[in-house]
Amino acid sequence: MKAVTVPEFGGPEVLRVTEVPVPVPGPGEVRVRVYAAGVQPVDLAIRAGFSPPGARIEPPFTLGNEFAGVVDQLGASSYGWEVGDEVLGFRLLGGQAEFVTVDAAQLVAKPATMPWEQAGSLSASGQTAHLALSLLGVGAGDTVLVHGASGGVGTVAVQLARAWGATVIGTASEPNHAYLRELGAIPVAYGPGLVGRVRAAAPQGVDAAFDAAGRGALEASVELVADRDRIGTVVDYPTAERLGVRQLRGERTAARLTELVELWEAGGLGLEIAETFPLGRVADAHRLVGAGHVRGKVVLTP
Repeated sequence: MKAVTVPEFGGPEVLRVTEVPVPVPGPGEVRVRVYAAGVQPVDLAIRAGFSPPGARIEPPFTLGNEFAGVVDQLGASSYGWEVGDEVLGFRLLGGQAEFVTVDAAQLVAKPATMPWEQAGSLSASGQTAHLALSLLGVGAGDTVLVHGASGGVGTVAVQLARAWGATVIGTASEPNHAYLRELGAIPVAYGPGLVGRVRAAAPQGVDAAFDAAGRGALEASVELVADRDRIGTVVDYPTAERLGVRQLRGERTAARLTELVELWEAGGLGLEIAETFPLGRVADAHRLVGAGHVRGKVVLTP
């Protein structure tokens, strides 16, 4: 099968699409023929040499931590799935390939009406946003500031916070402000003067801040939010440690992903796809994500 491989750490130019053996599902696993696989900022970081907490990643390896497709083989003692089931799921690596094996407990059913590109791009960004807002205690009556509100994580965070009863201020570039208004957020431009613009947009004050962008977001947040335990980031951990705010990490679960799928089915969660690429153009996908101005998600379609 074809798979996106990293033979050595580096920039997008190190990425290769190579022929590798088709994986065989082990006990409790299923094999999925991949129809769509999201490209995350963390994929770029891993390609460049980052290992997530608790893992040690060394080349060569296959990238990809979220995917959607069709179950095509069952491992021994696997349960809950049949060959032909349409699913979306997650694992640490291996999703950006024509086939992936995964623990059966890391899959959920794909709604028949959900487009493949959306299904393949929901798990990582969606669960990151859900986990972050949960850890920050966002709920009814809060005013929450979302940095990077038009990106893959940010767009889900905006919609979740609104669904949970919060008022949302979202930072984004000017071309994405109309889009944020459609999602129910109050848009503000990032960059110099951000603190003043947020105070003007939220004269009642800001209760929590979620950073999905970096670029000085945490420094602005500590000026706006009194309780540093309600400020957190998923991208700028060194600054979080320096400022004494939260580094938002946690485990992905099928239960959390199921909740997101149910919100999508109820019409409360829209998923924006910026662009799709075949596996052979994975380097272009990484360059687009790395530019930092993507609205929604970038997806590979094996």
